Amino acid sequence: MEKARQEVARLYGNRLRLRVCGICIENNKILMLSHRGIGDTDVFWCPPGGGIQFGESTHEALKREFEEETGLFIEIGDLLFVNEFMQPPLHALELFFEVKRKGGDLHLGTDPEMTTDNQIIQEMRWMSIEEIKAYPAHEVHTLFRHCESLSDIYQLRGFLNDESAELADFQNN
Repeated sequence: MEKARQEVARLYGNRLRLRVCGICIENNKILMLSHRGIGDTDVFWCPPGGGIQFGESTHEALKREFEEETGLFIEIGDLLFVNEFMQPPLHALELFFEVKRKGGDLHLGTDPEMTTDNQIIQEMRWMSIEEIKAYPAHEVHTLFRHCESLSDIYQLRGFLNDESAELADFQNN
């Protein structure tokens, strides 16, 4: 676990990163990836996505990331919301898009920035909202604090961050 955490910090830590992420829902389940090296428990579930490379458009980056991580070719729909992810040493602005599967062969991919021994993507699964909510809040992406159903994701708009998630938690209690 410590080697993965060090690799994440080396590649992505202590700098702002711009990421693109895809919300892919089929049969009332969302495609999710589990990462190690993020958080205290070494389990962090989130939708597929990754960093935009210099000179690459947002759509090109999202298509590349989906293919690398899941083997799927996608069609990109609307920009749903922007999230600010801050979990030191990581800080990212994340653009979340609706995506639909167009083809490809679904399989657990890799993160090409990571060495073979230090891959952080450890599992891929189609998950229901009940499965996601069964995890402790710190083991799933903060976007799920704003949702009681997967269809709620499509209602999220604007800018989300940890403070807006805390506000949502406060308002729901």
